[in-house]
Amino acid sequence: MEETSLETDIDDWFIESLKIYSDLHVFELQEPTQVIEWTAEKSICVAGFSTTKINEILELHLPQKLFAKGNQGLCAERDFKVGHGGFSEDPVNCLKHIARTSCVVTSGAPDSKLQVWQIGEDDSDMIKKTGCIEPKNSSKKHCKIASGTTGVACILHGSEFRDIQITELASGTVLYATESDSSDPVSGLQFVDADTFLVCGESGDLCLYDTRAPSALQRACCGDQGGSSWTMGQRKSPSLSDGVSCRVAQLSSTGQVVVSDLRDLRGPLCRAQLNVQQKTPSSDFMTVTWAPSLNGHLAVSGFDGTVQVYDIADWGPELKETQPVFVHRGHVMSSGFEADDALITTHIWHPWKPRTVLSSATDGSLHVWDWVDNRAGST
Repeated sequence: MEETSLETDIDDWFIESLKIYSDLHVFELQEPTQVIEWTAEKSICVAGFSTTKINEILELHLPQKLFAKGNQGLCAERDFKVGHGGFSEDPVNCLKHIARTSCVVTSGAPDSKLQVWQIGEDDSDMIKKTGCIEPKNSSKKHCKIASGTTGVACILHGSEFRDIQITELASGTVLYATESDSSDPVSGLQFVDADTFLVCGESGDLCLYDTRAPSALQRACCGDQGGSSWTMGQRKSPSLSDGVSCRVAQLSSTGQVVVSDLRDLRGPLCRAQLNVQQKTPSSDFMTVTWAPSLNGHLAVSGFDGTVQVYDIADWGPELKETQPVFVHRGHVMSSGFEADDALITTHIWHPWKPRTVLSSATDGSLHVWDWVDNRAGST
């Protein structure tokens, strides 16, 4: 009876999907990935994170059908196409593309070196390792990475507050290092502009650093829930002058989201309690991201087999439970998994298609979906 009920739920979902998606593409990777990184307008990088075997790093070209205008039925390419590939002996838990280059940097097991890779060197179809970067201190936590925004090719990296630094890729020169002695693990970091960067700690600490000054510009803490882990998602902006783009969302393992303005971290702009339940003791897959082309919307995943999209327009300073405007349940339904077994590993928004999201799960599924906002009055 349970199997029949599940089959009915899946059939119902596929019928419903015709109404709630503008596009839905379902693919299968050889191994699950924890990273989806844009390397160009129509290509992404994914990589395995297994600790027991060699992992593939792949640059995939998105299906032509996603970008076709008019009659999509005329498009022959309906699947991802492998553009370049390589192999890593280490798991790939974080991967960042260096803007305006064909270079990516990866981090893997705790206390391991960062790996520098070249995509398609000498016009080959290989992704080859070209160097490595030593961590500042030994740590039992995974290293986080962010790529530089302007000027010289560099990366911001660290696994704890005490070992955060900016390293130039070409020479390996350390351009900046924090003076903190805190061993609070880093759960997220991001360049704000050429001179400032943001760091979130697992405890909920949020620090805005300026490379021209010896200490953090601002510091805030929302770690008011004992035992919870926090991560962050920043709305990318070329400067702090754009008020909308100064926002950062922090997400806790208990499902609380706190939205702050980088220009004043003394108090949150708004907050909400999400109706989620952590399905795993690990918060490694917990992700919160802002829609780059859809104002005031963010997506959350890593709690179960779904990706939830929220509109923060009605959020206020009081902590209240909120409901998503859209829930992508495709990974659960297309695989036939029970909800408790499926887990989203990561997701990422399309840079200019407002409601298009890419997501991956522990079963190796990779989905590209464009959701429909069916709320009254929505555009």
